[in-house]
Amino acid sequence: MQKKLFSLLLTGIAFTAAAQPAAPDQYAATITKEDLKKQLTIIAGPEMEGRETGTEGQRKAAAYIVSQFTAFGLKPAPGTDNYQQYYAIGYDTVLQSQLMIGAATLVSGKDYVDEISLNNNGTLNGKEIVFAGYGISDDKYNDYTGKDVKGKIVVFFGGEPKTDGHYLISGTKMYSTWTYPGGLTQKLGVAKQEGAIGAIVINAVLDTITANYARAAKRSSTRLIKTAGETLNAFTIAGGSAKNILGDDFFATVLAKVKNNEPLNTTVFGKKLKVKYEYAEQKITNNASNVAGYIEGTDKKDEYVILTGHYDHLGMRNGQIYYGADDDGSGTCAVLEMAEAFAKAKAAGNGPRRTILFMTVSGEEKGLWGSEHYSENPLFPLDKTSVDLNTDMIGRIDTERKTADSLNYVYVIGHNKLSTELVGINEAANNKYTGLVLDYKYDDPADPNRIYYRSDHYNFARKGIPILFFYDGMLLADYHKPTDTVDKIYWDIYEKRARMIFNTAWQMANRDEMLKRDIPLN
Repeated sequence: MQKKLFSLLLTGIAFTAAAQPAAPDQYAATITKEDLKKQLTIIAGPEMEGRETGTEGQRKAAAYIVSQFTAFGLKPAPGTDNYQQYYAIGYDTVLQSQLMIGAATLVSGKDYVDEISLNNNGTLNGKEIVFAGYGISDDKYNDYTGKDVKGKIVVFFGGEPKTDGHYLISGTKMYSTWTYPGGLTQKLGVAKQEGAIGAIVINAVLDTITANYARAAKRSSTRLIKTAGETLNAFTIAGGSAKNILGDDFFATVLAKVKNNEPLNTTVFGKKLKVKYEYAEQKITNNASNVAGYIEGTDKKDEYVILTGHYDHLGMRNGQIYYGADDDGSGTCAVLEMAEAFAKAKAAGNGPRRTILFMTVSGEEKGLWGSEHYSENPLFPLDKTSVDLNTDMIGRIDTERKTADSLNYVYVIGHNKLSTELVGINEAANNKYTGLVLDYKYDDPADPNRIYYRSDHYNFARKGIPILFFYDGMLLADYHKPTDTVDKIYWDIYEKRARMIFNTAWQMANRDEMLKRDIPLN
């Protein structure tokens, strides 16, 4: 377990030269476990029906957050409608999906899956396929070199190649954006640019399409923005079916390489094979919203600090409410309480130098939709946004954490990314005011959970904005279960974590300079 506490001799610069309007601890003290419990009991209460994006429960939660921002005296962010930044979502229903390869007719959900988000209505006809390795076209690695795919169907594997234990694209032990998140969309966009008319994606892990895999693909059929117009029609087949397309010998050769993450860009393969794919859907439009209020800064009001947390959860399933008290009612209510504390400081003449945007986003559980929408349609300039502090689950403890500090820690993600100044400011604020153990376990490049890519901060990070993500690590226990309820919260540590994030935000909002952006995004 990786833990690093950097010396204050190195990080004390966090507090120097900044014209601090006042000591933050008097306002941090207004963030209490009693107030957090009051807020969370409402946000994660039964009347919110699990807050699933696009449902009445999510709209009720948004209305409550609006009422709180109004009561605190926050201004509605420009471009919002009464604090709400709306974005369209589509709930699509497949009316028809049929795939024919040669003389064989394949069955959707059994032989292949076709995610609604990746396809347009219509018929796809191709008489030739071309194998395109991993489907990657990059300066460091290109599967399309020497291959003509115009008017043809490309076939490629998921993932990306390695060499000497490092991924070729990133040059590290971490996947690049070609794999996760959004990797498939990126690959399909390249295939379209190369002139392909469709794609077959091979899942090398599966020998056959399982019922669970098919259900997961169906659940992913709601999208913030339908990508099909930007890419091309595609479907996924299991490795067992791929051999029927590529042939036993060729498939066995490339599969062995894929399992070792070996490069495939020198492999040339083309084959005459008629593929016919018919697809039809019915679209039902809906909307969801981010809730955004701000406190205007003083001498640096045209620079911004953003505090985020997602207020959506999983809704109701089989008659059961998924309350989402920790995930992410805890982060939502922390944002509310921090907003109130900063508002009290502002009213007392100790407002922040930079403008602070408090934003609860929806659509996180669907695929980071709300934060994606903000990053593409920002309410404040991204180049003037110093940092995003994202709070997603800070009310519980990690049941797998077997150390003495299990009631006095928080996982911090992103501390060594994008800005060398992040860790110094955060650690100095924590050491001075709260004394939590800051655990950087999830910033380990070998972390199999890929936490850095799994919450809303990532949509700021991919735009180059420094981020810190605060998290309790509750991946087992009641994670994504109806039992994630208010009574399971550890109130003392919840309060302490929220105060630490507030103190960190205070320093970042009041220092002389915006955070440096001096570490490239991997």
